[in-house]
Amino acid sequence: MITDTHTHLYSEQFDEDRAAMMQRAKEAGVSRFFIPAIDSSYTERMLDLEKKHPNEVFLMMGLHPTSVKENYKDELALVKSWIDQRNFFAIGEIGIDLYWDKTFLEQQKEAFRTQIEWAKEKRLPIVIHCREAFDEIFEVLETEKGDDLFGIFHCFSGTLEQAKKAISYNMKLGIGGVATFKNGKIDTFLNEIELQHIVLETDSPYLAPVPYRGKRNESSYITKVIDKLVDLYGLSFNEIAAITTQNSKDIFGI
Repeated sequence: MITDTHTHLYSEQFDEDRAAMMQRAKEAGVSRFFIPAIDSSYTERMLDLEKKHPNEVFLMMGLHPTSVKENYKDELALVKSWIDQRNFFAIGEIGIDLYWDKTFLEQQKEAFRTQIEWAKEKRLPIVIHCREAFDEIFEVLETEKGDDLFGIFHCFSGTLEQAKKAISYNMKLGIGGVATFKNGKIDTFLNEIELQHIVLETDSPYLAPVPYRGKRNESSYITKVIDKLVDLYGLSFNEIAAITTQNSKDIFGI
């Protein structure tokens, strides 16, 4: 059993072949799909996906940092309303993104911290989005650290030192297509991180692994990530799948 801990199955890029794409994933052994939120514009799509696949699709709720704009307080209010009225499996994806725009950095920090507090109240994991913002992310995590803070550092692409720091805050490392890139760099040290700290993800439709790099990603391609970890850790495909799925169960509680 393979778990894709981060996939945007509701993306418009799957509108033409979503059912076939999910069937390919199931045939590849992927039986659990964890779905991160972006903002309110995708909520209905997420709920519809869950309704159609209640035993395979598990939803998160949160405000993505690139959606933190002038109306971020309204968006946060919607997030709070949803997590108060029904169950979700994580608060995510949340965090800080300084790649596209630094205009709303302070608001991103506030939204990140606020949603961490809600995750603690609900005893839920957080799923962190970090792009060109490791220092800023760690600054927030340092003030929020504790036994009630845990989750996944989604699409980890930092250094060995940053990996160890993320783990020190009770975070698993979300490993996907970047591990297969020649310039991804994390493959040079990943086997120094114990496998118990790693979960698998695709972030589909983004960041397709080699040999599909540059094309639309999908959950079945997670097997290419496992193949890479087989090379790095010297374990079998099934061992990698079993350990990382158990790690996902430890985080999400199911």
